[in-house]
Amino acid sequence: MTSYGSFPGARPRRLRTTPVMRRMVAETRLHPADLILPAFVREGVSEPVPISAMPGVVQHTRDTLRKAAVEAAEAGVSGIMLFGVPEDVKKDALGTAGTDPDGILQVAIRDVRAEVGDELVVMSDLCLDEYTDHGHCGVLDAEGRVDNDATLERYAEMAQVQADAGVHVVGPSGMMDGQVGVIRDALDTIGKEDVAVLAYTAKYASAFYGPFREAVGSSLKGDRKTYQQDAANLRESMRELALDLEEGADMVMVKPAGPYLDVLAKVADAVDVPVAAYQISGEYAMIEAAAEKGWIERDKAILESLTGIKRAGAQMILTYWATEVAQRLAPGTAAR
Repeated sequence: MTSYGSFPGARPRRLRTTPVMRRMVAETRLHPADLILPAFVREGVSEPVPISAMPGVVQHTRDTLRKAAVEAAEAGVSGIMLFGVPEDVKKDALGTAGTDPDGILQVAIRDVRAEVGDELVVMSDLCLDEYTDHGHCGVLDAEGRVDNDATLERYAEMAQVQADAGVHVVGPSGMMDGQVGVIRDALDTIGKEDVAVLAYTAKYASAFYGPFREAVGSSLKGDRKTYQQDAANLRESMRELALDLEEGADMVMVKPAGPYLDVLAKVADAVDVPVAAYQISGEYAMIEAAAEKGWIERDKAILESLTGIKRAGAQMILTYWATEVAQRLAPGTAAR
């Protein structure tokens, strides 16, 4: 005779029986409004330039950037983060193209604002690495080291020209000590109190940035380990977080996202400001490459990776799949 008491009474599988059941009880939901599209615009090109290590991503012309911004807005994406790629001849030791009102990033900001207005939150990368001939995120001293305080002066200028171009949010990504406070003061000084600061609070010196350096035409010599964070450290991120908040950060970010979900979760638990995470080029490239080999299911892997980032605490996710995923999440999309 069967002893029914030996069977489990609690059966969590009951809530996994159908796609609609799984959707109904899902604890974490992706939405197009969670997504921000990073986009590159290159000076002096008449056609988009494919990025070999990031299939499907290009260095835009000014015209194709406008189109990409419209497409993102129509898909329900919330923001676009712009990166400028100047002509090589315009790079110098101080990154002066980054503070030229007619530099490629400032022109792109004006283009996108003219095209989509306030339909997208227009964000700008505030860093010197795209514009310096040495590829570092700051000004170098006589010994070739990044001079923190001299760099802050350049960041203040960058913030002001980007704000004058019409950006909604500046994203200082150089990991200089005191950068948020200096940028906030610089913006307020010219009456741009409404321009927000998205602090790259925990930006790690990661091996996953490789494809990005092709994307921005980096001239980097050496590495950035003296100013970006050590992958071994978590408590250090919490110290950076406290400093950024004290200096006036409106939003904070963890970068990269996938390898640092523990950092993201800890940051998200600690703050009452919006938290972003950047799914970077190497994360994108790995999924695309594995999918191209037939080793993983591309679309499912993309959604799973983004769901994990949101589950860890990100309210905003910068991802190169932003527009594609937003379109897939549109009403009428099949349940999981």
